[in-house]
Amino acid sequence: MKIFITGATGFIGKQVVELLLKTKHELFCLVRKTNPDKEELQKSGVHVIEGDVRDKASLLQGMKGCDIAINLANIYSWWEPDSSVYKSVNVDGTRNVMECALETKVSKVLHISSVVIYGNPSDIPFKEESTPGPVRKSKYARSKFEGDQIVWDLFKNKGLPVVFIYPAAVLGAGDPKSTGDYVSGLVKKTLPATVFVNSTLTWVYVKDVAEAIVRAMVKQGNIGEKYIVGKHQVTLGEINTLIKEISGVSLPLIKMPDFMTLSSAYMFTGISNLIKTKPLWGMAVDQMKTMRDGFKADGSKAERELGISYTPIRYALEEVIATLRK
Repeated sequence: MKIFITGATGFIGKQVVELLLKTKHELFCLVRKTNPDKEELQKSGVHVIEGDVRDKASLLQGMKGCDIAINLANIYSWWEPDSSVYKSVNVDGTRNVMECALETKVSKVLHISSVVIYGNPSDIPFKEESTPGPVRKSKYARSKFEGDQIVWDLFKNKGLPVVFIYPAAVLGAGDPKSTGDYVSGLVKKTLPATVFVNSTLTWVYVKDVAEAIVRAMVKQGNIGEKYIVGKHQVTLGEINTLIKEISGVSLPLIKMPDFMTLSSAYMFTGISNLIKTKPLWGMAVDQMKTMRDGFKADGSKAERELGISYTPIRYALEEVIATLRK
C-alpha cells in the first residue's frame, strides 16, 4: 500500500515510520522545507513531499494515489510566542488534511489526537465513549478538540473513512517536548522543585502508541472507531521516585505548594508573553493546570481490539534516562 504521513519527523511520527519501513508499504511523508530532519528521512527510503498541512496544494500532491493517510502533524506545546499557530495547524491544518483525504479518496485516515480533548469527564477513568468534560485547560487541548469536531463532522456527514487515536501522556527516548524536558530537568538537576506530586496521569510508552497506530491502520472494519492508547495511572510523585531510583540522582528538596506553583506559572507566562521566550522551567500556565488536574484514561479497548501489550513505564523511563547519559 501507499501510505501518506504528516508529522513523520515528530516524536511519535519517527516511531511510526520506523515500524512501517520494516514492511513493504511505500511511504510518502509531508515535510516542511526548513525541517532539519528532511535529509535523514530521505536517506531512509521514503518519498519526501515538501509542504505543510496549512497548504492544501502540497497535501493534494502528496496524498494523490495513496491508500492510507496518517495525520500526526500538530502543534503540541503548552506555550507559543504566537498562539494563533494552534488554530492554523491543529484546527485549519486538520481540516485541510481531512478534506484532501476525501478528495483523493483514500480508503482510511488515521487521525492522531490526544486524551486531553476529553478535559475532565465525569467518568473516572474515562473511555472512548465518555462524554468530554465542559472545560479544557490549555490552548493546545482546545485546538485539538476543535480539530476533532471537524473530523467527526466530516465522518458523519461526508463519509470520511477515519479512525481516531488518543494517546495518553507519552514517554520515551527522544522526546523534545514537555515530558522529555521534565525528566531531563530532574536527572540533570536543573529543576529547583517538584510540583503536583499527588496528581495522577495516564502514561504510555511511545513505541506502544506507534504499534497501536499501525495495527489500527491494517485492522479491517474499524472505520469510525476511537482508541485511547495508555494504561498506567501513576502520580507525578511516583514518576519522580522512579526517576530517582533509575538515575541515582536525588530529587529537589523543595515540594512547591500547588497555589505557589500556579502563581509562579502566571508570573513566568506573563513575562514570556512580553519577551517571547519559553517560560522558565517550563512553567507555562497551561502546562501547570494540565499537570495539576491530571487525567485517568482507560486504554483497554486498544489492548482488546488491536492486540497491543502495554510496556511498563519503568522501562520507558530507563530508556529516556539512558539516552540522556550518552
